[in-house]
Amino acid sequence: MSRQPFSPDEMMTIAAARALRDDDVCFVGIGAPSAACNVARLTHAPGITLIYESGTIGTAPEVLPLSIGDGELCETAVTTVPVPEMFRYWLQGGRISVGFLGAAQIDRFGNINTTVVGDYHAPRTRLPGGGGAPEIASLSQKVYITMKQSRRGFVETIDFFTSFGHGEGGDHRQRLGITTAGPTLLITDLAIWEPDPQSREFTVTSLHPGVTREAVQETVGWTVAFAPGLSETPAPTETELDVLRALKERTRIAHGG
Repeated sequence: MSRQPFSPDEMMTIAAARALRDDDVCFVGIGAPSAACNVARLTHAPGITLIYESGTIGTAPEVLPLSIGDGELCETAVTTVPVPEMFRYWLQGGRISVGFLGAAQIDRFGNINTTVVGDYHAPRTRLPGGGGAPEIASLSQKVYITMKQSRRGFVETIDFFTSFGHGEGGDHRQRLGITTAGPTLLITDLAIWEPDPQSREFTVTSLHPGVTREAVQETVGWTVAFAPGLSETPAPTETELDVLRALKERTRIAHGG
């Protein structure tokens, strides 16, 4: 356990990194997912294969990329393939064990919005869009999601279905012919969530150190379900914090502060 103080964002990133295995083939989203995946690669999962949407395979960046077009990804990859090959052979071929995504809005069933806030034709906010996330959400063997909790983000009903999670819950994915597991883990700055085996509603299974049930509920737009065996997330270790902070510092210097 760490004796260093750590931030909620650091706890979120490290908890997300721990979920990844050495033998995972991971389709990585930019931002928080990228940080988590690379911390995993630099700590307990050196053999993980990181794939970015631009077609880079086996990427091992020294700094976090600004976008999927960042030269750092191609320069450090084992190989780079055309985007159509990436989606057809790797993703549609079932070769991605984990799709790691972020979100602007999410509902209790892990459906994601990264398109618009408000009405689609007259939005209050236009978001970056889906990119390859809709395909990643449907075709990866399982999906991990990481994002900070807020009532703006954790909503009863998302404004736009960008990436399909568990739909209306239950067996909705299966009824649509989607055979992959979908969202199986949600890691936030406050807690770890997992879908209920029957309803598929995301349930809090672990609170991060110092976080209360009330703090989680205050940042969510629906009545939160807590698992009967609710646990506490282990605090970051000294090594995990050192690796994450060094990665962030290299990124800050590389991108000019």
